[in-house]
Amino acid sequence: MELIKVEQLIKRFDDLVAVDRVNFAIEEGEIFGFLGPNGAGKTTTLSILSTLLKPTSGKAWVNGYDVETQKSQVRQSIGVVFQDPTLDEELTARENMDIHGRLYGMKHRREKIDALLNLVELDNRKNQLVKQFSGGMKRRLEIARGLLHEPRILFLDEPTLGLDPQTRNHLWDYIRELNQKKGVTIILTTHYMDEAEKLSDRVAIIDHGRIIALDTPGALKEQLGGSMIRIESHESGKVSEKLSGLQWLSNLNAHNGYVDVTLQNAEKRIAEVIKALNDVPVESVSLQIPTLEDVFLSYTGRTIRDQEASARDRIRQRRKAARR
Repeated sequence: MELIKVEQLIKRFDDLVAVDRVNFAIEEGEIFGFLGPNGAGKTTTLSILSTLLKPTSGKAWVNGYDVETQKSQVRQSIGVVFQDPTLDEELTARENMDIHGRLYGMKHRREKIDALLNLVELDNRKNQLVKQFSGGMKRRLEIARGLLHEPRILFLDEPTLGLDPQTRNHLWDYIRELNQKKGVTIILTTHYMDEAEKLSDRVAIIDHGRIIALDTPGALKEQLGGSMIRIESHESGKVSEKLSGLQWLSNLNAHNGYVDVTLQNAEKRIAEVIKALNDVPVESVSLQIPTLEDVFLSYTGRTIRDQEASARDRIRQRRKAARR
């Protein structure tokens, strides 16, 4: 069942096209990731789906409701964890949760609050002021708060931005548990490759407002031709000659000093490659598995870090022009 459907979505801010003819659908129970640099259109798309922004043109439905004409129904269907913190730090964790429940008209919310605080391991901190929480604790509280009214869909905008690696991994566990045990459909935006790859059932790579690729992380990487085994040897000709006898090997590129072998599931074949070269002098054998960064690079010709640097330059140029 499709919980989210987007057709030819466009959002313009004056002469800037932030979202450019975007199309996609998200199935119930999915973890769907938007991967791209800052300024690519991820947050703008999420803001339209959560009814915070009105699209310039195109259509979008969330849980079957139109994001423009049925905003109240959409908002009842979703929970949102924004990129910027929205907690009241002068209140306790329980008080933040309670206010959220009151806004949604929840009459019997005490037990639900306690259960969610227990889920994110904050039950022993429920009466502590939020300003005393660490960054990871605040994120966990925001996720718990977003789930209080039992939404079918949870939007997470850069959920681990600024967190240390250990806290990020801890938060990933909570996100998976929500999806697997609670059945919550999750849409997250991120510019972290490992986050998109480890969490998402499918990934939409977005750049300059357009979706340039959409598939499972595995399928996206397979489009590059599979993994690569690199054999470094001063006798690369002999290496090529030996490996050419392997029937399953077809994509072999010999260079001066090394030979590259590209194939699907290369990690399962590396032992056979080493065995075939038992009487050839070899300096090293290494396995290179493609990443989503490689996929992004193959589609755009630039890394996400390069794109983010360019986006910052464009923002500075616009601000400079505005001051003139």
